[in-house]
Amino acid sequence: MHNGYPGVVITGIGAVSPFGVGRERYWDCLRRGVSGTRAITQFDVSTYPCRVAAWVPPVSIDDALALDGDHGEDTRADPKRYSRAALFGVIAAREAWRDAGLTAGERGAGVLIGSGGGGIDVGEKQYEDFFTSGGRHVTPYAIAVGICGMVSSEISISLGLRGQSHVLSCGCTSSTDALGYAASLIRGGEYDVMLSGGTDGCVLPGMIFGFSRMRAVSTHYNDRPAQASRPFDKGRDGFVLGEGAWMFTLEREDRAKARGATCYARIEGYASTCDAYHRVQMDPDGAEIVRCIETALRKAHRRPGDIGYVNYHGTSTQLNDAIESRCVRRVFGCHADRVPGSSTKSMIGHPQGASGAAGVAATALAITHGMLPPTINLDEPDPACDMDFIPNEARPAEINAALCNCLGFGSKNSALVLGRV
Repeated sequence: MHNGYPGVVITGIGAVSPFGVGRERYWDCLRRGVSGTRAITQFDVSTYPCRVAAWVPPVSIDDALALDGDHGEDTRADPKRYSRAALFGVIAAREAWRDAGLTAGERGAGVLIGSGGGGIDVGEKQYEDFFTSGGRHVTPYAIAVGICGMVSSEISISLGLRGQSHVLSCGCTSSTDALGYAASLIRGGEYDVMLSGGTDGCVLPGMIFGFSRMRAVSTHYNDRPAQASRPFDKGRDGFVLGEGAWMFTLEREDRAKARGATCYARIEGYASTCDAYHRVQMDPDGAEIVRCIETALRKAHRRPGDIGYVNYHGTSTQLNDAIESRCVRRVFGCHADRVPGSSTKSMIGHPQGASGAAGVAATALAITHGMLPPTINLDEPDPACDMDFIPNEARPAEINAALCNCLGFGSKNSALVLGRV
């Protein structure tokens, strides 16, 4: 029990990132401060203002791990018809499930995923054919495979899980919200175990062009891709579009300990608020960001002084980084200069709805390994961003609790508090 409620712990982690497949590869690159941003080569961006992204290298269903309980070739789980988000999600989900020591077909397990774009790659390709070729090559599965809700279904089918199968699509906070809701379902007694996390496969011509038109993405570092994502640095000029999947097995703490499972971290508190301000801009006042973080801390029964690490949203945009930094300082008050934090996005770019899950994976592994990942490319700190952002090199630290902050389009704010088990 934790604070009178069943504790919820992370017993499995899976990752598909710009570094490739696997949580160990993900953590190793974060620890070493490796940039996953590179030139876009999959499609022609020669006329685009932004020509770099943190894209996932080629992967296939052959990268997915086998599970006890698999039933050989199952034609229902047809990877030839996966969207990129579904493919990334299935690979990461199977790693997280196997990491937890669970089997395919686990009874009473549910799936709750966050995704900003779902099968947007399928929709983009099929609409291109519809408008340029009269739809002669549009697949009958275009709608079924392209919808956001199919992501959780593909994971449920692949793992044989017959509990609820839902997708939250709340923009950039999608996977943070999915993890928060999944934990609440376990605390409420509806599930003992759930597969949760986030996935997006959105490095696509339409997305790159659209964000370029918004002037939201970096355009000054096309010749130096590894330096393009630079949260809190004075030279930042926009975010780098990223993609990938980060999945977790969430479990009742007493159940996990009874079966001897490894527990990476406990999900102690979650909160979400809305600025009700603008579709793409944060409220400069930041009051709802502050309230969101303070509520998550209160639900976790933690004081600001308990937090040993902050995983920032830290997108590398001028306005957002400054506002987030100011809000975290307001929350932590006299402790502000003593709490280190970093932006995972400096290394993996901004994977949209999967970004919160990427940060949670980094934070849970940081707690486990006693090492805080850095913010790379932080060469000239912006005076408007005056916190300890662990510049450029990882830092050893034993922490008992951490804050994962996430902000999104539509004035959304979400926060999770993780604790050492």
